[in-house]
Amino acid sequence: MPGYELIGKQERAAINEIFDKKDLFYNGIRVKKFEKKFANYVGVKYAVAVSSGTAAIKTALIAAGIKKGDEVITQAFTFVATVEAIVDIEAIPIIVNINETLNMCPEELERKITKKTKAIIPVHMLGVSTEVDKITSIAKKNKIVVIDDNCESLGAKWGKKKLGSQADVCTWSFDTGKTITTGEGGMITTNNKEIYKLAREYKDHGHENNLRFPRGRDTRRIYGFNFRTTELNAALGLSQLKKLTTIIKNNKRNYNIIYNKIKNIRKIKFRKIPNKCSPIYDCLIFRVNSKKIAKKFTRLMMKNGLKTKNLPDAIEWHFAKHWIHIFKKFKINKNELKRMFANSSEILESSVAIPISSKKNDIEVKKISNKIYQIAKKL
Repeated sequence: MPGYELIGKQERAAINEIFDKKDLFYNGIRVKKFEKKFANYVGVKYAVAVSSGTAAIKTALIAAGIKKGDEVITQAFTFVATVEAIVDIEAIPIIVNINETLNMCPEELERKITKKTKAIIPVHMLGVSTEVDKITSIAKKNKIVVIDDNCESLGAKWGKKKLGSQADVCTWSFDTGKTITTGEGGMITTNNKEIYKLAREYKDHGHENNLRFPRGRDTRRIYGFNFRTTELNAALGLSQLKKLTTIIKNNKRNYNIIYNKIKNIRKIKFRKIPNKCSPIYDCLIFRVNSKKIAKKFTRLMMKNGLKTKNLPDAIEWHFAKHWIHIFKKFKINKNELKRMFANSSEILESSVAIPISSKKNDIEVKKISNKIYQIAKKL
């Protein structure tokens, strides 16, 4: 679950220090330190802090050279911001279905590639990676840039490396629901120096930060926006980053308590996790026999004072089938969306995601697991 669970004395002290020193400026020492620490954590050369995960995706697309009319492939299960960013730069979103991992189906991805395809955005949803090797291989074969959306899986690994370090560029979010939080914020990471430079410029009105000139006479080669983050956000990020290992460790412990309690119930089928993936265990996802049963399960959870996470409670914001407000621009109607994403519907609408708290102790989690067990037995 989110880093806000562990907000405490360290974060408060970091914020107070800023007010004491009246250090509220953007692009200050804390922003630069946060960028450096974050890049080191992920295992890449460069990081650019921005104002949100959405800003990170849009900036990454621009920095990677995606232009009007280019096709960008992403997946049906993602937060709406992924597709909003594509549409906002006047590129064309091409959406593929998910598979049992609840992430991008590599086989359908390969079928959807055309001469206009310029980028692939795999989204590592709810703490678990996509099938990274397959997607990377497809992208390399077709000379297509990979822009990871890793807003929901900070700290996960693919093999021995941090998830997100494999892509040409990766985007991250630090909003209140993410693994670590800065209240609101995002990050772009890459090993590509030109992508890094363009991202820095675009998020700061095009400023090149040319050391030969004062800021008021700075040079520029592109236009941009104000997607800068602040010293306040960076101070929170630095404090939270120190807690990330603990958050994931606690998640895993509490995840296993619930999983071991319900793993033998025949009526549920757990989400498939790719072999090379080490997830962050922020939610436990399983499928039941139908959409109707998934809704019943959710009702019983709420009755017992428990919650679900995105599935099924917020599916409309996380599933492309529901985004007629976007796809009508491309002359796609509701019936076509239902047909296009029938495979994803079958998986998502019968799935339940149980959030894992990193703060709760063993006794509290065992009580929760007992409640979930009793609910699951009634299905």
